[in-house]
Amino acid sequence: MEPNKKIARIAGALYLLNGIFSGFAFGYVVAKIYVAGNPAATAANVAANSGLARIGVVCDLLQATIWIFLALALYILLKHVSQNAARVMVILVAVGAAIVCLNDVFQFESVLVATHSYYTTTLGTAGSSALVLLLLEMHHYGFLIAQIFFGLWLVPLGYLAYKSAMFPKWLGILLVVGGVCYLVGLLAVFLSPDYGEKINVLVTIPSAIAEISMVLYLLIIGVRTKQPYEN
Repeated sequence: MEPNKKIARIAGALYLLNGIFSGFAFGYVVAKIYVAGNPAATAANVAANSGLARIGVVCDLLQATIWIFLALALYILLKHVSQNAARVMVILVAVGAAIVCLNDVFQFESVLVATHSYYTTTLGTAGSSALVLLLLEMHHYGFLIAQIFFGLWLVPLGYLAYKSAMFPKWLGILLVVGGVCYLVGLLAVFLSPDYGEKINVLVTIPSAIAEISMVLYLLIIGVRTKQPYEN
C-alpha cells in the first residue's frame, strides 16, 4: 500500500473512532441523563446512571484526544497543498479539543453532586438537584461553544481536500458547507432560545453528511492514486 493511502486509512479509522466515542458520550449518555428544565429528573438520572455518566466523560476525553491525532494525520497527508492552511486546521482542532476536555469537568462534577450526600445535606434536595442541572446545562452549552471549532476546522480541511486532487472536489465543497452549517446552528441556539435547538439539529445535517462522506472515502478509497497537484 502506498504511503498516502496508508495515512488516509489511518485518518479514516481515527475519524470513525472519534465519531463513535463522541456519539456515545453526547448523543447517548448526555441524552439519557440530562432533562432540560427539570432539576429533579436530571439529578435522579445522574444518580441512577452515575457509572454510565463517568464512562461518558472518559469517552468524550478519548474522542477529543483522537481528534488531535486525526488532525495530525490529515496534516501529514495534506500539508504539501498549503502548509499554512494545514497548520490552521491543526490549531483549530487543538483549541476545540481543549474546550471539550475542560467542559467535561462540569459533567464529572454533576456526578459528584448527585451521588454524595453532603451536597444534599448542605444544599437540600432541591438545591443539590438544581446544582446538578446547572452543571449539565453548562456542559451542554460548553459543547455548543466547542461546535465553533467542529465547524471551523472543516473549512481548511475542505479547502485542502478541494485543492489537493487527492479527493473529489465535491467532497471538499461539502466539507466547507458542513463547517458553515455548524456555525449557523450554533448561532441559532444562542440567538433563538425557543427554536434554536431544533434549528441546530436540522441545519447540521449537511455537516454530518460531509463528515460521514469523508470517513467513508478515507476508509474505502483512501486517496486518489493520480495526483495532478503540483507544489
